Amino acid sequence: MVARVAENVVIVSNRGPLSFSHDDGGNLVAHRGAGGVVSSLAPLVRDTGASWMAAAMSDADREAAAAGTVDAEGFRFRMLAVDPDAYRMAYDVVSNGTLWFLHHALWDLARRPRFDRRWREAWDAYRAVNHTFARAVIDGAPKDAIVLVQDYHFALVGTWLAQERPDLRAVHFTHIPFCDPAAIRILPDDVAGELLAGMASHASCGFHAHRWAQNFEACCRELWGWTPATFVSPLAPDHDDIDAVAESAECIEQGALLDEALAGRRLILRVDRIELSKNLLRGFLAYDELLRTRPEWRGHVVFAALVYPSREGLPEYLAYRQEVETLAARINNQWGVPGWTPILLDMSDNFPRSVAALRRYDLLLVNPVRDGLNLVAKEGPLLNDRHGVLALSREAGVWEELGGVALEVNPFDVAGTAEVLATGLNMDDADRATHATALRKLAASRSPRDWLDDQLAAARSAR
Repeated sequence: MVARVAENVVIVSNRGPLSFSHDDGGNLVAHRGAGGVVSSLAPLVRDTGASWMAAAMSDADREAAAAGTVDAEGFRFRMLAVDPDAYRMAYDVVSNGTLWFLHHALWDLARRPRFDRRWREAWDAYRAVNHTFARAVIDGAPKDAIVLVQDYHFALVGTWLAQERPDLRAVHFTHIPFCDPAAIRILPDDVAGELLAGMASHASCGFHAHRWAQNFEACCRELWGWTPATFVSPLAPDHDDIDAVAESAECIEQGALLDEALAGRRLILRVDRIELSKNLLRGFLAYDELLRTRPEWRGHVVFAALVYPSREGLPEYLAYRQEVETLAARINNQWGVPGWTPILLDMSDNFPRSVAALRRYDLLLVNPVRDGLNLVAKEGPLLNDRHGVLALSREAGVWEELGGVALEVNPFDVAGTAEVLATGLNMDDADRATHATALRKLAASRSPRDWLDDQLAAARSAR
């Protein structure tokens, strides 16, 4: 029997299904929340009676939080107004500046991290934010409720739930990779222990790929000599949602504009955030290598990079964005000729344009240095109608599902990635059709409902 959401389910996440702003009259207005977790979960729990708790991020959010739990847009939603300075330290310094870098292996260890007094203050803030959310669940969750805690922002919530509400069945789902024991030793010993203990205090911990679950288990074994309960459940795109976008007038218009810009040329595509882990620079360098070593493709292929800024509160990300712009400009200056611009770099957050491009790429490059899953690697094959080829990093969590069909990319090997680009562009029509059909079948084998049901099943099996 497939599990279903009910009134005894509580969801905890950093971003919620709603955000708030003020209209011209100063009244609070609710909007659909942003983020991958929200877009995946919200359609499944709307109008089910499930409760959702998230952080109040803006002044309008904090005003809405004062009203307590609200029923709006089909959600029973509560925003928690954490002290803005504490939230900023927890979010920027620990969640994004430490845990994200740790689990994606992004640190330049000769320089970072530095666990100084300021960082310790941020860790205290992270603990306090987690405790605030745990207290809200402890005080407000119905007896025997299922609690679905989402992502690395709330790794410690389970500590207090286990101590004060043993009736609750709480699971934690991590949407990013999880590091191995060698990497976890970078953290101060007490912090690593607190982090792992907080996650292990949940009834079970979920991940998108077996590799990340095994890393978490290995870290726990090294620290304690035992393995907490885990489960693996890869997320899938919402087929109906992306199909509706693809059929929209705006998406069709964007597709026509893209066709005009390409002028019949082949399209290499990436759709990403401007994010260190996404490996944009090596993707551009591989394309540069392709043009250098395969002159027959000059003037006949365009690399469209539809990417949008991310985490611009961190200096590393501002610098990375500048590098992306500079490298794209250098390649365009070196190889471009009148009528052909080799790289089309679009840094606007234009979802209909991204969907339009996914429908008509000839080769989709997904080459992260590490990724918890990477939904676009599934969305592309589902949307594409040109038998497009997928070149996929073996370091992406989705490699576990698609790696038997996708062209393998070592994300650190620029010359090797250029070879993969050439292979994909040179595939004949029959091989492309076989490749695309197999990818589409794999990408369509699961739905967001399967992912949610796996979390509910993990919670229910804890008793």
